[in-house]
Amino acid sequence: MDEPQPSNPGDDDALFDLEIRLLLEAVMLRYQHDFRDYAVASLRRRLRMAMERFGCATLTQLQDRVLHDPATFARMLQFFTVQVSEMFRDPSYFLALREEVLPVLATWPSLKVWVAGCSSGEEVWSLAILLAEEQLLERTVVYATDIHPSAIEQAEKGVYPLERMAQFSRNYRASGGRGSLSDHYSEAYGGAVFSRRLKSRILFADHSLATDSVFSEVHLVSCRNVLIYFNRPLQDRAVGLFRDSLVHHGYLGIGPRETLQFGAHADAFELIAPEARIYRRR
Repeated sequence: MDEPQPSNPGDDDALFDLEIRLLLEAVMLRYQHDFRDYAVASLRRRLRMAMERFGCATLTQLQDRVLHDPATFARMLQFFTVQVSEMFRDPSYFLALREEVLPVLATWPSLKVWVAGCSSGEEVWSLAILLAEEQLLERTVVYATDIHPSAIEQAEKGVYPLERMAQFSRNYRASGGRGSLSDHYSEAYGGAVFSRRLKSRILFADHSLATDSVFSEVHLVSCRNVLIYFNRPLQDRAVGLFRDSLVHHGYLGIGPRETLQFGAHADAFELIAPEARIYRRR
């Protein structure tokens, strides 16, 4: 009798990738959330974490739970999307907005800003503070969107642990802040609660860059550290949405490791702040 042969690690990887494709297809059919064009390398890492969290030996076991229990799927969303951010992250980006973009946008009588993939809200509250300090908030509507309902709920609360304020404040100062970050929040509920004045200009909503369409004409889109988790076709779809959303000569800000250079819509934009990765629609 032949001895059983040890499995080839390459075969295990191929099987896991097959399970990923089956899971993503099942999630699309069952819940209409489309992660099929997310970057596989990132999904592999996060779905292995999900298997450990849910105590499943295989991704197929986890798929069974996800399909039969909507509550499990809701908890799984955090593993499909990356929910890590901080206020005024990459301060040079906000400094470039303050010095190069907002003076131009200030010539418009009213403004609309879209924060796509707002996660837990640090980016959108940072932009609201920036707009307030440049005397533009009262004539601006900020749309903050994400696919993760619990992330939107957290973002809308605008409450963050006090121990994060020191790092947030350092970023704020480096971004050209005109006062103190504490001018914009108060201490309550064991954390820092950001001003209701800021919140009055923000609309939070569910929106998927993979399946949804343009919903408004805007002057600035900020979608940072999101495109790196998409494959090229989904990146092109998302950037196409941004192009179609922006007014003539509107602005698009993306993450420091992202570029529009090789995408399908590269010709629609010109890079105006290379270090900050801010583009203007041609």
